[in-house]
Amino acid sequence: MLKYDSYDIVLQEIPDEVSLCLTITGCQLACEGCHSEHLWNPENGTELTHDIFRNLITKYKKTITCVLFMGGEWVDSELIALISMTKREKLKVGLYTGLNEKQMKRKHPILLENLDYLKTGKWIADLGGLNSISTNQVLKDLTTGRILNGYFLNNK
Repeated sequence: MLKYDSYDIVLQEIPDEVSLCLTITGCQLACEGCHSEHLWNPENGTELTHDIFRNLITKYKKTITCVLFMGGEWVDSELIALISMTKREKLKVGLYTGLNEKQMKRKHPILLENLDYLKTGKWIADLGGLNSISTNQVLKDLTTGRILNGYFLNNK
């Protein structure tokens, strides 16, 4: 079962997109220094049913251009169903995962094939996030192959 902790409309997570961002609970990576440890517990959150998801899409369809899932790959079959609903509405889809792209290709190839954007890389506090030149994290536009990290650096 896929559960979400919260959602919001965000402007900065995916460059040039207005995203409905859903924070999914049940993360299995347990990164050291994680600022959202409450997301590790799969019992936390509210079930993300098709009806709830459809209602969110309907409510924000005129505002958003993308749906961004912060996690959820561990329940890939349910996530794929939500991605299909999103694609039918002609919206783009992104996923933030702590896995790397090679792990995604090996563990979740069908999921990967249905995404427009993918942010990969386990949180490592010493390396920082996308706004750090030393980060291990990568935000990629899967439709073009372009790495989007530069959008997050002050010097672009």
